[in-house]
Amino acid sequence: MTTETCVIPVIRTPKDYQAFRISPQDTNRLAIVFDPISANMSLTYCVEIFDVGGKTPPNRHQLAVEMFFVLKGQGRATCDGKTVDISAGDSILVPATGTHEIENTGPGRLYALCIMVPNEDFAELIRSGIPAELDEEDLAVLRRSDGLRVS
Repeated sequence: MTTETCVIPVIRTPKDYQAFRISPQDTNRLAIVFDPISANMSLTYCVEIFDVGGKTPPNRHQLAVEMFFVLKGQGRATCDGKTVDISAGDSILVPATGTHEIENTGPGRLYALCIMVPNEDFAELIRSGIPAELDEEDLAVLRRSDGLRVS
């Protein structure tokens, strides 16, 4: 006889997301969707929001793989000296130890889903930053009520 287990999913909506700037001079905000506490596993899933001209500093992770999916906007991704232009619908996979940065090159904000596995203290770094608000433009993109539909 087999025993069936019902797994109850964890559901979050944009009103549940907490956003932070890691440091005062940062030109990007990270809105945490899931972290090791809420997901009960070692991952961080957030939405990274880059202001016009914003970019991450070059960074690398010892163990974690980091994945990005561009929701809206235009930018440039660099990893280990290789640079590509990115826009809505593009995906980026950064291997562990890859030195990388993302830059907003478009006329508006750049929005990207960001997933890091394992967490490697990323959620803790984000939460140690400065709380930031999600404005109506951010919420419109996160709710997909900006008139754009992914098909």
